[in-house]
Amino acid sequence: MSVPAATPLALTIGDPAGIGPDITLLAFDARHREQIPPFVFLGDKPVLEARAAQLGLKVRIETITSPGDAVDLFDDALPLLPIPVPVPVQAGNPEPGAMVAVTASIEAAMEMVRSGEARAIVTNPISKSGLYQAGFEFPGHTEYLAALAADNGHAPHPVMMLASDILKVVPATIHIPLKDVPEALTQDLLAKTIAITDRDMRQRFGFERPRIAVSGLNPHAGEDGTLGREEIDTIESAVTAAQYAGLDVSGPYPADTLFHAAARERYDVAICMYHDQALVPFKTLAFDDGVNVTLGLPFVRTSPDHGTAFDIAGTGKANPRSLIEALRLADAMSASGASEAE
Repeated sequence: MSVPAATPLALTIGDPAGIGPDITLLAFDARHREQIPPFVFLGDKPVLEARAAQLGLKVRIETITSPGDAVDLFDDALPLLPIPVPVPVQAGNPEPGAMVAVTASIEAAMEMVRSGEARAIVTNPISKSGLYQAGFEFPGHTEYLAALAADNGHAPHPVMMLASDILKVVPATIHIPLKDVPEALTQDLLAKTIAITDRDMRQRFGFERPRIAVSGLNPHAGEDGTLGREEIDTIESAVTAAQYAGLDVSGPYPADTLFHAAARERYDVAICMYHDQALVPFKTLAFDDGVNVTLGLPFVRTSPDHGTAFDIAGTGKANPRSLIEALRLADAMSASGASEAE
């Protein structure tokens, strides 16, 4: 299903006590100073109005009944489809009772992209600990969206990417303890991760032949097996299989020399073995403008690359740049037909 360019993006509420409302308002307020693609906010109008007052922002917030009204309205007002928060919320004070609105917003955004009423989903930051207290059973946004996207009981394999102009990274394993990473790293997992990364770099980012660098797991990429055999027994085999399939893949490389400027010139995306191996260099280089992208889904999903930042919610210190870049990237990816179902 091809989605018309005039269709808005769906922006979820995130945790209403975090900086999601702040950066939403600030991103919308920036629309006359820079290019901000039209979006509809799936959230609670009183929460947004209270946060605008707290930040001293004069933003007109207009409740709509049809997502199609958002594009024409966007120049004059922030379009909002109501997702009520059932309990009072104060900036910086997470409330477990508000979590029902967090998941309802994500589910509503999912229905919008399914129906063609939204081009893509952009998610505001959530508090996983708060969701766990409310009975949430998924490790995070990525896994939850994959479950919602299941077709006839078959969920797609989601791949997390952090993207910026200077670096793109993919962690092969995501929200698991570090001690569990070696067992989780299988040739099948790495083969899927490499294949999905290659496909979406072509289809969604426009690379004709993406260059993929794969890191090792151990220091010095195992030092020929003396510091661990995962490189020899698992990672090299997955890289070789991908090369035989015609992909431009190389590695495994020592992670400590993979991210300096000269090394980054030799690849378009780096696949790393665990969460922090990918995210530490990425957030060091691109914290303010980095975007979280979920590959492998039948629609586009992006998000800021930071968390809820409860400590600065409502203070005026939140930087909307990562959300703005997430909106722009979702706009570019979906405009190129990336939201079509595979």
